[in-house]
Amino acid sequence: MTLPGWLAAVVLFLQLPIPLYWFVVHPQVNFWRRHARLVYVVGLSCSWLPVTVAMIVYHRKLFRSDWPPAGALAIGLALIVFEGWIFWRVHRDLGTARLVGKTELSGGGEIERGGIYSRIRHPRYTASFLAILGACFLAGTPAMWMVAAAWLVLMLVAISFEEQEMGARFGAEYVDYCKRVPRFLPLVGKLPRE
Repeated sequence: MTLPGWLAAVVLFLQLPIPLYWFVVHPQVNFWRRHARLVYVVGLSCSWLPVTVAMIVYHRKLFRSDWPPAGALAIGLALIVFEGWIFWRVHRDLGTARLVGKTELSGGGEIERGGIYSRIRHPRYTASFLAILGACFLAGTPAMWMVAAAWLVLMLVAISFEEQEMGARFGAEYVDYCKRVPRFLPLVGKLPRE
């Protein structure tokens, strides 16, 4: 496998399990709040483990054996770098505990309205999708594009679970936030000064 293939594999390893993890957590969030340590073991076992095994088994179908064309390489790298910038912004706005879902699992916290969250409700998912698209350009296989499409569907379902849970936790305050801030495409006309 080439260097771009390895980079695509790292992106997949880091991004693909995310909606699977939240599929375990969100539908039974009240149970997991009472079993905080167990959720990480079960969630990670049901997300990173199957993704890792699938990547090992199907690596020849997922990753090309030669370098991608220069344009695909440039687009793929640019999307992955942009995902890194968004992740940095999210980490800066949320902090580590909220970024990894610790606050969400405690049932506490508040709605983040500042920084990148003043423009987009789901920057982590948006960034993950951009990174996966970048991996598709680097990998250059039809199988990788099918994985990206499946991940997009899983992500949309995971987001619906998350939004239901947030609505139950924060009520009208969250409904108002959803009316003002779009899910995925940022508000660019009303950027707050930082």
